[in-house]
Amino acid sequence: MRVLWEREIPAEKIIVSPRPVWKCRSCPMYGKRPSCPPYAPDWREAREWVGHFKKALLIKFEIDMKRFESEKREAILYLLKREAELFKEGKLYAMALFPGNCNLCEDCPFERGKPCRLPTKVRPSIDAVGIEIGSLVQINFSESVLYGMILVE
Repeated sequence: MRVLWEREIPAEKIIVSPRPVWKCRSCPMYGKRPSCPPYAPDWREAREWVGHFKKALLIKFEIDMKRFESEKREAILYLLKREAELFKEGKLYAMALFPGNCNLCEDCPFERGKPCRLPTKVRPSIDAVGIEIGSLVQINFSESVLYGMILVE
């Protein structure tokens, strides 16, 4: 995993709608991870929540598709690390959003109906809360990339 760029964006440019949440329903991980619907905040609640921020960091990660799960895990850990750094800088409400479902644990107990091992680290996915990532970046399906976000202040 390699960070290609981090861009600060005005939070007012973030579009939140039901469209990404409905797309989640076609994912095989739907309802299986705590970062996914129906466990993530509803898109209406998320729209109100995002409206209370002034800016966000959008982060583009290049990944090796042959190592997708481990590379995605590295991206998620990077987002959590940046969130913690921002918190220490006084951004008390900094909140990371994952690129897709949580995969912090190689073997997810939540999928088997057991409690999450890392409930304080799990964050909702960008799509799960209804953020239309395609309104912020030009999606190029020939790239091996993931996008993460941190709502900052």
